[in-house]
Amino acid sequence: MHLRLEKKLSNIFPADPPYLQHIKSGSDLVTPYPAIRAGFVAMALEKNRRATPFVAQARALKAAAATVATPDQLVNIADIRPAVLTAAGISDKALVHLREEDKTAAIEELIQNFLIPAGQDWLDELVYRFLLTRGDTLGGEMRNVAGALAQRKLTRAIISALTISGASYRWYSNKARTWLDKPDNDIDIENDLCRLSWVKTAQRTLVYNLTVPVVNKNVDLCLFDCSPEDLRNTVPAKEVYKSPNKYIALGELKGGIDPAGADEHWKTAHAALDRIRQAFGRANLTPRTFFIAAGIEKRMAEEIWQQLNDGTMTNAANLTDDNQVASLSRWLCDL
Repeated sequence: MHLRLEKKLSNIFPADPPYLQHIKSGSDLVTPYPAIRAGFVAMALEKNRRATPFVAQARALKAAAATVATPDQLVNIADIRPAVLTAAGISDKALVHLREEDKTAAIEELIQNFLIPAGQDWLDELVYRFLLTRGDTLGGEMRNVAGALAQRKLTRAIISALTISGASYRWYSNKARTWLDKPDNDIDIENDLCRLSWVKTAQRTLVYNLTVPVVNKNVDLCLFDCSPEDLRNTVPAKEVYKSPNKYIALGELKGGIDPAGADEHWKTAHAALDRIRQAFGRANLTPRTFFIAAGIEKRMAEEIWQQLNDGTMTNAANLTDDNQVASLSRWLCDL
């Protein structure tokens, strides 16, 4: 009797949109300066941490190269050949496509064009050029770091929402390549997790970074009406991914904190979410869409708020605001 009454009342007085649980205006989505500063500091620290092995390698290269009197002798030192090739501007990926004679030619050009002209400072020149190439490698890594850190933060928030509600979960390990039960100690689990499944209102499974067949594009977050067993093997998983009616919600996650790139991130996400809505619309389906970002500027926030109010998008949150992330995570777990 009470359930029927609640259902009737919910039809007369529909629940507030989920985003109103944590934001009351577009300005609430704007990333405040302290969060921007903290984000830049965090990225700088992470960059320095990841640079440490490269600096150590440069010291080792300098010590090994110092055993010869002239730079032209570097061609004959097999132990440091890979490092000298790096100094010549050859990346690790490029190395696998070159023959040995091409590698030798690259080293000889480095010696003739840069090391010999440097005179007595040739050893420093060698180290500088090694670090220059390694810096490009580090730059490529750092472009992926913001997204990885964002995914880990959101994952931790979702796991926390499940834990405090008493819901159990299963998770897919990247390293083990299998589904695992909820551990007694889940410290750092988000570093290895790429899928997460739970039962609350129904069986739900969240998959990160999936190329969605109906959209034919990568989507950061996809929530499915399915169990881990449905995704255990490649063939049944493909069937789930190709079934538009299995998608409960799809979202875009942007971890970049730099205000200069925030607008571009929103344009990319906005276009991606539009493609999702159009693709599923052709199947007469309207899965929920949501957006989470660390860097949100005022104009972006106004556009996001407008889309939330007119029903274009279902939910949104600023990744730097713990309350917003926690609220959106609870919403996601309850779908």
